[in-house]
Amino acid sequence: MATSSIFSLFLLSLLAFFISCDGSSTAHDELMKYGFPIGLLPSNVESYTLNRSSGHFSIKLGDSCRVTLPPDNYVATYSHKITGKIVDNRIGDIDGISVRAFFKSWGITGIRSSGHDLVFEVGMVTAKYPSKNFDKSLPCDGSSSS
Repeated sequence: MATSSIFSLFLLSLLAFFISCDGSSTAHDELMKYGFPIGLLPSNVESYTLNRSSGHFSIKLGDSCRVTLPPDNYVATYSHKITGKIVDNRIGDIDGISVRAFFKSWGITGIRSSGHDLVFEVGMVTAKYPSKNFDKSLPCDGSSSS
């Protein structure tokens, strides 16, 4: 009996660490809480999990998709599942987002928010854009295979 009580308590504790989308907060809302605009994610987010202790997250989209990003009209491809780690003004270890530039797809590995700008990291290379360009969550241009 004591073992099942301890196990139940453990499961409840584990559940408390993982906050999932329950209708009261969306993945887009979580971005704003950490200092990012909602337009970093497309509009087809179905669910997410976030471990508030570690910052690790997982986002599931309705389907993989492509979004044309302002202002340079780069095409970003979002996989059906996106993972990473978020802390205030920094998203790292991103897996599941790539951008097409110079005739090649590049995986976005990190994003920093610095004042009014977002700094996108692709390995050792960075590119800075005004965060106001990402104030709206864009719909997918179409499905893509990932």
